[in-house]
Amino acid sequence: MQIKHTALAAALALGSVVATPVWAQTEIQWWHSMGGALGEWVNDLAKDFNASQKDYKIVPTFKGSYDESMTAAIAAFRAGNAPHILQVFEVGTATMMASKGAIVPVGEVMKKAGVAFDNAAYVPAVAGYYTAPNGQMLSFPFNSSTPVFHYNKDAFKAAGLDPAKPPTTWPEVALAAAKLKASGHRCPYTTSWISWTQLESFSAWHNTEFATKGNGMRGMDARLSFNTPLHVRHIENLGNMAKQGLFVYKGRGNAADATFVSGECAMMTGSSALYGNVTRNGKFGYGIGTLPYYPDVPGAPQNTVIGGASLWVMSGKKDPDYKGVGQFFAYLSQPDVAAKSHQRTGYLPVTKASFELTDKSGFYAKNPGTDVSVTQMIRKTTDKSRGVRLGNFVQIRTIIDEELEGVWSGKKAPKDALDTAIKRGNEQLERFEKANKS
Repeated sequence: MQIKHTALAAALALGSVVATPVWAQTEIQWWHSMGGALGEWVNDLAKDFNASQKDYKIVPTFKGSYDESMTAAIAAFRAGNAPHILQVFEVGTATMMASKGAIVPVGEVMKKAGVAFDNAAYVPAVAGYYTAPNGQMLSFPFNSSTPVFHYNKDAFKAAGLDPAKPPTTWPEVALAAAKLKASGHRCPYTTSWISWTQLESFSAWHNTEFATKGNGMRGMDARLSFNTPLHVRHIENLGNMAKQGLFVYKGRGNAADATFVSGECAMMTGSSALYGNVTRNGKFGYGIGTLPYYPDVPGAPQNTVIGGASLWVMSGKKDPDYKGVGQFFAYLSQPDVAAKSHQRTGYLPVTKASFELTDKSGFYAKNPGTDVSVTQMIRKTTDKSRGVRLGNFVQIRTIIDEELEGVWSGKKAPKDALDTAIKRGNEQLERFEKANKS
């Protein structure tokens, strides 16, 4: 009997241990599209936040390209299992803004979390893009970039070009490309994100509209307008460079990035966020310059426009979950955290304080060119240069790629390509406007 009592006592004791409540962390699901070095950065941010407190656990999950992650999140939302946080690229902003029942504005999230939130703390050109007309910030400006001019200093030296002086105008780019080709370079110049670099930012940089209604900022009835004589001239020039082997088209999206990092292409216009990849994997002297412009255009250069992505908070979650999201966003906004992210990746500093901290640390002085993205964006914006916010923008960019590929291959005249892209793109805008009329 004694043995049985002892066994029973032990079982009861064990039961009491099992029944003791364990402090459970609230898991916050974060879907993103950052691969490679940027994926490591995202994982490090989550790990560092998780280590800084015990209540919440951020779980980052790579969901493929921006297109793929947005499609997956929409499907998940409809099925009732959307992530808490979704990283959405800037061209998806108008679509997310129109999805009122699917998202919770970041200002509301911070309020639910009891976290002080001041729009004015964020870099205006960045925050403004993600802010509704009523002044409410809708998403958290996480990884904002802008197009810059990347160049290979070693290739410049070999071609007899000054590695300390990147070309600043498009005529200078053509001359530098000719010298690079003469020195044996098979890919003197390339570009990623054709629409973003060669039409959207090109327009803002020259203080010219890409679309009416302030590029869609003032209403869903905007229509595309990138077939002006200036736009046609630029695409003609690129087309001529392509015929001469001075500009080599490397594909859609960021396909060209790898060709610059490998040293295959000597000059490239692309995201400022390529910085982290080049400094880590490039085996050459690396330089950054401003986006080229045409010097005879009055008012140029103006300012470039935003790229990258922001973090949207999905609806249908519990209040404790939103508190965790708010705490995470507050962590990302801390000056030292935001400054480290900016310096590591080449993305723009999220807050004014993180820019000032980076400047005071001497980072820009030690790493020439790293401030180019910031200075391009902090110039005073105009109605024509605040950014581009259009519905069905993903489809419009695909249309632009399709039409301009005809120019690069010599099969289509530049004006015809732009006119057709506008006609097809406006059909997408009309469809979006019709679907979202309240």
